This record gives sequence, structure tokens and C-alpha cells, in this order.
Amino acid sequence: MQNISIRKLIIGIIIVIGLIVILLRGDQFLELVATMQRGAIIPLVIAVLSQLGKYIAQAFAFAAAFKTVGEPTRPRDTLPLVFGTFFMNTIAPSLNTAGTMLVIDDSRCRGIPAGRATSAALLMQMSIESGFLTIMIIGFIVLQFAGHLDPIWFLVGLFVVFLVGAMATIMIIGRKSPEVMIGFLRPIESLVNRISQRFRKGKDVEPWVDSVVESFGEAAGQIAHNPGKASQVFLFSILASTCELICFYLVGIAFGLSIPSSLVGGYVVATLFAMISITPQGVGVVEVAVIALLAAYGVNTATATAIALTYRGLVFWMPFIIGALFIHRTKSFSQTPEERKKRLRAGRRAKALPGDDRLRNGSALGSAPEPKPDSTDDTLRD
Repeated sequence: MQNISIRKLIIGIIIVIGLIVILLRGDQFLELVATMQRGAIIPLVIAVLSQLGKYIAQAFAFAAAFKTVGEPTRPRDTLPLVFGTFFMNTIAPSLNTAGTMLVIDDSRCRGIPAGRATSAALLMQMSIESGFLTIMIIGFIVLQFAGHLDPIWFLVGLFVVFLVGAMATIMIIGRKSPEVMIGFLRPIESLVNRISQRFRKGKDVEPWVDSVVESFGEAAGQIAHNPGKASQVFLFSILASTCELICFYLVGIAFGLSIPSSLVGGYVVATLFAMISITPQGVGVVEVAVIALLAAYGVNTATATAIALTYRGLVFWMPFIIGALFIHRTKSFSQTPEERKKRLRAGRRAKALPGDDRLRNGSALGSAPEPKPDSTDDTLRD
């Protein structure tokens, strides 16, 4: 009974935080509705469909990531995670760690070991960054030929290169020589922990380097073991970024802007500033950056503002609202305490089996079968 109350309390807190975000930025939502009415309807409708295509592609990427770590999962089961992670990263800005923790906890509720879930989450996060990096490089080439590649935007783009490079380096060295990577990151851990202790009023911070290197090393091992499935994750992530680029392009077309380089550059700048901004999903910062870029192409302020507001409405408000609804379909929030306990017991028994044999459909080798799950739990793997 206490677990049920705590679960309801957590759900209530999330709903309250979501309402606060809506209240604080509700004026932008109303402005979006008024702005979209001034654009051409057909390009805007196709833009909405293209943006939804991004989330479907990410659902397939999530499913491929779990298949890479040996846990077959269907895209329709990972679609709530796509919107749920966006929602969590919005209401709890934490460099995407809130969304990652949701993925890990949801996986644990499905009976997937934490190590494999963490590897899948890391693979997915790296593929998202790599997918955008691919589109960003193409965008920068287009801007360079058009003569509109601002050095500031190029420097900001180096952040993405550094981020992907750092993740790849930790994965590779963490797999081959974990002690070398741990030794390299230990001073950074000490510095971060000292800074954190000042904000936490002297409370001790647990070491994190060993677990991070271990997780990245395991992810690298899974990629090396299943390169074909891992490549599917990256391909679906590139497709997702392409769908979002098309969305921005169509929004520009809807408001009469047809300069390809400005539309490609606008998408790249919008996504870059959304990644590096300290505000949730770059709210308020991305709009200014997009308007500044379009102004460099001679686009008038009214048109640039309409494009920025409409695009940001589609990539912020649409997934945020859907995420608020879909998050209740993730196992982290939909599973009852009894189901969670049963899953944890099954996971412990599976861990004890030789050869890392897994419980499948509620039964274990050499043990009495578990009670069949409720038929509504359609998220079990085939």
C-alpha cells in the first residue's frame, strides 16, 4: 500500500511540474497557434507528419539498440520511451540523464538486467548525437558554400564533435584498457565532486568514474559483438534527424522562405543551441538563434519569428504534450508494485543461471513456471 502511495505521489509531482512548464511557457503555445494560422496549411501538415516520423524512427532505433544488447524489443513498446525521455529531460534538465534513467528503470521493470539496459541507453544516446553530427556536417558544408558559415556556429558545432568523440573514446579505451581510462578520468571526478560538495553543503559524493567506464566498456563490447544491429541504430537515428530537417524546411516553405541554405542552416543552428542551452530543450535561446541566422539571409523579422515559433512549437510542445500522456504507458509508471517485485525476482533468478540464460515469458529453466502475466501486458518480448 505504501508503494502504491509513493508511486501516486511521484506521478502527481510529475504532473505538477508539467503544468508549471505549461503555465510558464503557455504564452508561447498560444502565440504558436496564432502564428501557424498565417502559414500555408499543406506544408505545415506535412511538417507535422515529418516530425512525427522522427519519433517513429527513434522508436525503431531504440528497438535496434535493445536487440544489439540481446534483448529483442518491439518499436511499439519503445515509442512511449521516446516521448517519455523527452518529457523527463524537459521537466528535469540534467544533460539527458533523467531520460536515460527512465530508460534503465523501464527496462528493469521488463526484466532486462541493468547492465544491458545501460548499454542500450548509452548506444541510443550516442547514436542520436552521431545522427545529428552527420546532418550538421552536411549543413556546415552547405553554409560554407553559401558564404554564411558564422565562426561562432562552427565553434558551437565543435561541441557536438567533442561530445561524440568523448563517448567513442571512453567506449573504446574503456573496453580495451579500462584502468587507463579510469586513471585519466579520476582527476576530473575529484574536481567535479569537490564542486558538487560545495553545493551539497559538504555531503560526500559517491565515486562514479568506475561505473561510467564499465558501462561504456560494456556498450562497446555489445557493439563489437553485434555490429550489424548496432549500425541499424545509427541509421535510424540519421533518419530521425533527416525527418526533423525536413520539418524545418517545410515550415520555412509554409511562410514563403525558399532559400535552401538558410533552411538547412536554420535547422542545424536550432538543434545545436537546443543541445548546449541551459534552459529546458533550449526554450527561449533557440528562437533567438534561428531568427539571427535567418536575418543574416535578409529574411524580415516577422517571417523569421513566425518560422522560429512554429518550428519550435512542433519540436517542443508536440512531444512534450504527447510525452505527458505517454509516460504513463512506460513500465516505470504503469507497472504495479507486485509486478515490479515479480520482475525483480525473475531477473535475479535469470542472473544466477549458467550462460546468462534469460527468463522468457514468465518461466525459468529448471524451476517452476511463474504465474502467467496479465494479458494486457503486451510489452513482453516474443
